[in-house]
Amino acid sequence: MTTFVDRQTTLAEQVTLTGIGVHSGKPASITLVPAEACVGIVFTRTDQDSGSEIPAHWSKVTATSLSTVLGDPSADGVATVEHLMAALAGMGVDNVIVEIDGPEMPIMDGSSSVFVEAIEQVGLKQLDRGRRYLKIKKSVRIDNGSAWCELHPYDGTKFDITIDFETPLIGRQRFESDMTPSVFREDLSRARTFGNVKDVEQLWKMGFALGSSLENSVAISDDKVLNPEGTRWPDEFARHKALDAVGDLALAGLPILGLYRSFKGGHKMNHAILVKLFEDTSAFEIVEAPAFRQVGQVDKGGLAAAAAFGPDVS
Repeated sequence: MTTFVDRQTTLAEQVTLTGIGVHSGKPASITLVPAEACVGIVFTRTDQDSGSEIPAHWSKVTATSLSTVLGDPSADGVATVEHLMAALAGMGVDNVIVEIDGPEMPIMDGSSSVFVEAIEQVGLKQLDRGRRYLKIKKSVRIDNGSAWCELHPYDGTKFDITIDFETPLIGRQRFESDMTPSVFREDLSRARTFGNVKDVEQLWKMGFALGSSLENSVAISDDKVLNPEGTRWPDEFARHKALDAVGDLALAGLPILGLYRSFKGGHKMNHAILVKLFEDTSAFEIVEAPAFRQVGQVDKGGLAAAAAFGPDVS
């Protein structure tokens, strides 16, 4: 049977998920709705009368201190988008409308695993348009004290994330891997957000992290993990930072063909590298996969090959 390769995708059906916002502590519900080719990922608030839409794009980021925020959540914006964005990017979903009933994404278990399960539950649908990529042509770097992050040309998509915390429980950890749906699903999607109990208590006093609990965060106190089940991997902390990086860099608007490296990074630096990248149009180019080459179709050039960088969405 002849099949097409490396086309844009959307979800085969819509799917709804409910939870609570990690900062508001209030119920939150989202519905992921299939979208046409070249729509991208778009958020729309169903609790607002405006019907306005906010694209999941770096230019719409308004805050990065506690999470990645798009627009103004008091109006039509959305907070804490990174874990859903990581799941969509990691699983090769190009086009989706995200309908959300409030200002904050549901935190679920603090990872991307529930979003991945939802995507796999309904499956993906290929669209009649080739997938487009943002190809890094030359290196870009951001420095912030001892922290730094870089984008480099690379034949594929790779993340190399190193963290370095004073607490011996975490210390220096590194996650490095080419990124494919199988790698994201197996090695990153279940890595949870984490924090020190003292920091969370301070956030509570400020009116943040009201929904944070052992159900959705890895809690650290006196160099011990308070969660009865412990960590899901010894290096779950680095894996979660890599998960965040996948989600934040998905705000480039297109899958990145390149290597992203960071040391002591986070949401702020993940966003800063995109700002720096798009300041220099010579540092990247947009390429489109040959959507309608068919596996098994022979022409004058011989057997047509699949695009080298297409996500595995089987």
